[in-house]
This record gives sequence, structure tokens and C-alpha cells, in this order.
Amino acid sequence: MSKVCVLVTGCLWLTLAQALLLAAPAEQSRPNILFIFSDDHATGAISAYGSRLIQTPNIDRIAREGALFRNCFCTNSICGPSRAVILTGKHSHLNGFIDNRSTFNGAQLTFPKLLQQAGYQTSLIGKWHLVSQPTGFTHWDVLPGQGDYYNPVFLSAPETTGGKPSQRTVNGYVSDIITDLALEWLDGSRDRSKPFLLMLQHKAPHRAWAPGPEELDLFRGVVFPEPATLFDDYSGRGRAAAEQEMTIARHMTKLDLALVAPGNLTPTQRARYEAAFAAENEALALDAPTGDARTRWNYQRYIANYLRCVAGVDRNIGRVLDFLDRTGLAKNTIVIYSSDQGFYLGEHGWYDKRWMYEESLRMPLAMRWPGTIKPGLIADQFIQNLDFAPTLLAATSVATPPDMQGRSLLPILRGEMPADWRTSVYYHYYEFPDSHRVQSHYGVRTATHKLIWYDAIAEWELFDLVNDPHELHSIHADAAAQDTFATLRGELSRLRSSVGDTTGKPLPR
Repeated sequence: MSKVCVLVTGCLWLTLAQALLLAAPAEQSRPNILFIFSDDHATGAISAYGSRLIQTPNIDRIAREGALFRNCFCTNSICGPSRAVILTGKHSHLNGFIDNRSTFNGAQLTFPKLLQQAGYQTSLIGKWHLVSQPTGFTHWDVLPGQGDYYNPVFLSAPETTGGKPSQRTVNGYVSDIITDLALEWLDGSRDRSKPFLLMLQHKAPHRAWAPGPEELDLFRGVVFPEPATLFDDYSGRGRAAAEQEMTIARHMTKLDLALVAPGNLTPTQRARYEAAFAAENEALALDAPTGDARTRWNYQRYIANYLRCVAGVDRNIGRVLDFLDRTGLAKNTIVIYSSDQGFYLGEHGWYDKRWMYEESLRMPLAMRWPGTIKPGLIADQFIQNLDFAPTLLAATSVATPPDMQGRSLLPILRGEMPADWRTSVYYHYYEFPDSHRVQSHYGVRTATHKLIWYDAIAEWELFDLVNDPHELHSIHADAAAQDTFATLRGELSRLRSSVGDTTGKPLPR
């Protein structure tokens, strides 16, 4: 077997990484990593990205004191697959977690495993959502599945390898509890002689939106601006956009709209929760709007509760940033904030994600690294969640396996403009018909256009992002767009080949 073949095997690659570490800086100089991750947080709900809806001062602080990435895109806009891509640095078809029906293969190589082998203490706290037990972590304390907003159950790492995780219920609100557990680990049981990786992963603001006690009364009386496409009729596109089941008008439940309380509250929590919505719910019962008026009511109720959940995440991020400052850890800790994908805040009349349309394709990403990232850096290069693993490995002087498909962002973080940086991104969504009936599709996005192929129903969409930023009118059949269509079709074919994706139905000849 050749040396190249040996290197791509996981266990032998770890051995090589350990050997290379001998030439790395001393442990005290290697940066700690705090990776803060939320679920379904749209850039439209972050004030650093210009949100009209909410102020997020603590996320903004990370961006202001470091870098803000304005063109960060996911490879597959759904919770579990995005997490698997981040861990492995590989597209979904290679890491094996293509949709939320999958189970993550914990035997495969991940960046936490490489950091652990390189002497890092690794911890995962919060939402995991990959079914199998976490691997590559010295310590973990995770929610089973989606977890609950109130009084959640946590699964903790077994004391012996191969054992069953312990289980306990923790009373309180999930964003506060996850932060409490993270601070306890940082300030307590971790080995201070080692640098750390802490993946602090919030459940919020995932559906069904249940704000915490501190945010329940936030935004009372506020009327939020409606998105321009709230009443999109999907006439400028094909079947896929029209046949989904994720509209604010028709597909939200009573729990989504806080017309009923979550089922696992204590009597005191339930009384507080129901009281917060009592007046609005009574008014709705007396004079229930219909048609467009009801859609508007649903939107206002949905967006207020979504933003309350976001505010709870931002408040808790502030707690962690303050801890880093008080303890002196801030000066040698990389702090990252991101979310697994974007989300619809009423655009196209929708909630949820999944599509290759901009609102769900685009991920938030802010990163602070004192001494390396110049404060206030704005990065416009095309990056993807594939790039997170290679970046963190490069930042810690750990070699990146050759089969990881992303690229290190270190040159960009240092203010450089790599001449050979990607100018297009590849996307592939698989999960049909489960949850919301969004057709499987794959496509390519460039700076000016987006081409999507709905492989199961054999339909194209082509959007001019300059002249049609809301992606309302596909021009794939327009005579004037045929040269653009041919160019992008060729680029899509090239990208599929370059990433080794043979899943889904092939492009038509």
C-alpha cells in the first residue's frame, strides 16, 4: 500500500497528526476554541447583518471585535446534515448524513478527534441531533433529539467507553441551562494544563418557539415590518415552490403560535407562560381574523416568539463572553458564532429552511481571534460550512486530512485576498417528502446567478440575483438567458464531479 493510501485511513492519520504536533507551538500558546452554535438562526435576525427586527449586541460584539462573513453558505440546509458537514469537513454524500433520517457514523474522522489527539480537551454541550453518541469529545452533555425548551433532559458521556449515557432532567430554560453547563465546565472540571475546544450548541431558535422567562414579555406591543414577499404566490417558479407545506398562512400549529403552552412545564412555569399570551389570545378568540389578516396575525405572533428565543441566545452569549473577559481567557480564545443554516422569517410566506433560496442557504458567521483577526474585518469571499474544520485545524497547527473538502480561512482571517478562492458554491438537499415536502434539489450559486435542478421532478430554476434578489422569477427558459444557463449548467456539472457527488438523479443531457 502506498503512503498516500495509508494517510487517508482515519487511525493512521491520527498517528501522523500526533507526530506533526511535535513541531507545533507549546500548548500554552495554542488558542482555545469556543464554538457557539445555534439552530435555525437567520442572518435577518442579527443586527450585525442589518436586521430590521432585533438588536443582538453580544453576537455583534464578536463581529465588531473580529470578522463578519457576509457570504457564508451551507451545503445542505437542514439541521443534522449541516452539523455533520462541520464536524467532518465533507459534503453530505461523503459523510453519510444526508438528511434528518440518517445516523451519524461516529467512527469517521472529525476535527474534534484530531484536536483531542493533538492534546486538546474537547467538550460538547447542548444540541447534538446526530442520533449516535458523540465521539471525539472528552466530555459531553447533550439534548436527546431536538430537546425541550423547558425542563430538558440531558444525556451525559458514559464513564466507560461503550457504556450507556447517563440521563437526567434539569429544571429551567434550555438556553440558560446550556450556558450554565458550559460555564461550569470552563470554570470547574476541565484540565487547565490543556487548551480546549468547547462546542456550545443551543437548541434555540428552533421550532416550536417557546421563549424563556426573561424574554416572555419582550416586544409586547411591537408591530414588526412584514417581508416584501410575505404574500408570494409562487407564480414565477415551477411546482416545487408552490407545492411545499411550510407556509405561515396554512401550516403552523397551535403550539407554533403559542395558542397552547408546551407540555412539560411545571405549574408555576405554565401559569407564567399562559399569562404572557392571555390578553392577545383572548382578543383573537373574540375577533378571529381570516384570509390575509390572519396570515399577518400569524406572522406577528411567530416572529415575536422566534425573536424572543434569539434574544435569549444572545443574552447567554454575553454571559460567556463576560466569563472569558473576567478569567483572562479571552486573549487566547478563538470565539465563533454560527448557526446550522438560515431560516425564513416570513419571506415567500414561509418559516423553516431546506431550500437553496437565499434566506436558508446563507449562514451567519462571526469570528473573533485577538492578535490574528483585525477587529471590524468584513469578509465577502464565498465560504461554506465545509471550511470550518480545516480552519480550526490550521489555527491550532494540526494537519488537515487530504480528504476534507473545505479550505482553511486563515488567509482571509489575516486580511489576505487569496487569488484562487472559490467563485461558486455547490448545494444538495435530499429530504423529500418528510417535513414540509420540499423537493430534493441541487445547484450552483455564483456572485450574480443561481441555478437549481429539481432532480425528482425534472425542473430547472435560474435566477438573476442582481435584478431579482428575492428570487421570484426563474429565467431558465428565457431566450436572452440561454448563454448564462449553459455556463451555469456546465459549472454545476463541474462542481458535482469535483466533490464526487453521484447521488440524486443526474443532470439531463
